[in-house]
Amino acid sequence: MKTDFIQKFLPGKDPRGPTVLVLHGTGGDENDLIPIGRALAPGAAILSPRGKILEHGMPRFFRRLSEGVFDLEDLAFRVTELAAFVREASDEYAFDASRVWAIGYSNGANIAAAELLLEPGLLAGGVFFRPMLPGIANILPNGELPKLAGTPALLMAGERDAIVKPEHTKRLASILSQAGAKVEVQWRDSGHELTPEDFQAAQIWLKPLLTTAAR
Repeated sequence: MKTDFIQKFLPGKDPRGPTVLVLHGTGGDENDLIPIGRALAPGAAILSPRGKILEHGMPRFFRRLSEGVFDLEDLAFRVTELAAFVREASDEYAFDASRVWAIGYSNGANIAAAELLLEPGLLAGGVFFRPMLPGIANILPNGELPKLAGTPALLMAGERDAIVKPEHTKRLASILSQAGAKVEVQWRDSGHELTPEDFQAAQIWLKPLLTTAAR
C-alpha cells in the first residue's frame, strides 16, 4: 500500500460483514485495542494502525501543542492520510469500505471523530471513548458542517476525567448532532481510564448496528 502505517488486519467471519477500525490512545500501538475490538464486535474484521506521530517516544495519530491544545493543521493532514489508508486497506484486504466502524480511545477517539467531520462517508459510525476535539470547527471545509445523515456515534465520557473537560465532550456531541449524526453520550463515574461498564455499554450499543451491517 502507498500509505505506510504499521498495522494489523484480522479477517472477519464474513468478508461481506463489517470491519472495525480500532484506534489506540497516546502511547499505545496496533496491538492495544484488538482485544477490545474482538470483544465489542465478535466476528467483525479488525483493522488496527499505529499512529505515526511520536511524542516523547509515544505513538499518537496527530500532534498537539500542549495538553488539550491540538495542532489543527496536522490533525487535518493526518485525517486525510488515515482515510487514504482505510480506503487502500479495503482494496488490499478485500473488505467492504462502506461498512467500516470506528472504536477509538482518547487520541484515537479524537481522530476517529475528526474523520466523521472531515471525511464524511468514511465511517458508518463508531464508539468514541473519552473524546474531545476543541477547535475542530476552525478546520471544517469552507467552515461548513458535513451531512452525516443519522450516522450513529456513541461518546463515552468520564465524570472525573482530568484530561477531557465535560464541556469539550458536550461541544463535540453538539457539533456531531448539528451535522446530523445520531449521537448518544454516556457518562461514567470514572476518570480518563476505561471501565468494564464502558465495554458492556458499548457492546450493547454496537450489537444491533453491526448485526444490521452484516446483512
